[in-house]
Amino acid sequence: MRVIIIEDEAPAASRLKNMLQQISSEIDIVTILDSVESVVKYLGTANNINLIFMDIQLADGVSFSVFEQIEVRIPVIFTTAYDQYALQAFKVNSIDYLLKPIDSIELQQAIEKYKNVYTIREKEISQRMMNLLKDIQKTSFKERLMIKRGQQLSYLKTENISYFFADGKFCYAVDLNNAKYLLEQNLAELEEQLNPSKFNRINRKLIVNIDSIVKIHTWLGGRLKLELVFPVNAETVVSREKVNSFKNWLGGAENI
Repeated sequence: MRVIIIEDEAPAASRLKNMLQQISSEIDIVTILDSVESVVKYLGTANNINLIFMDIQLADGVSFSVFEQIEVRIPVIFTTAYDQYALQAFKVNSIDYLLKPIDSIELQQAIEKYKNVYTIREKEISQRMMNLLKDIQKTSFKERLMIKRGQQLSYLKTENISYFFADGKFCYAVDLNNAKYLLEQNLAELEEQLNPSKFNRINRKLIVNIDSIVKIHTWLGGRLKLELVFPVNAETVVSREKVNSFKNWLGGAENI
């Protein structure tokens, strides 16, 4: 948890820092600021700050003026010797209001309140984002490829393609019935468009469908040679620099 302390009295700032570090070793005190001016300047460019402890009376004014100058989205726990600001505090981005001298139990309870409200919410948002990305990945890859035969246009479902190979300037797809089709894309373009959990470019001239691999043999120089369901008009050896990523792909590793 990355925390900043806003306090113009050095002894109070030091005491709060020590109390926070005693509560949890995971609390990282990023910086201590002592004025409205320094807070506005710092928060204008700060990244990855999770929580602010903010005194109300600062060296150059009341800390509420910070919220008038910049938008503060980081949760704030106010620390002050005055209770008359409580209502005003909760009109801004505050989750608690601690009176000085700060009690260690109340401080710990304030930290727990932050964790309960924000950490759980962040995890839920993160999980939703991960699920959304997975859904996007499932649907963002090519499901069909257009093919042209004479004057007729048609399409191939990518799930029915055994492999793609390059022959000179031309690129072909071979389906599960061993029929060959000329494509408009090259292998580099196909590599970007195909689902990487299903297809792998094993060398410069060949992209294979994992369902078409029958056997895998060790080969010269630490390489691998594949047997596919049909004979291939290209070398089926996994290039040396791709062997490790190919093995990860076979095992279903993410981010291939």
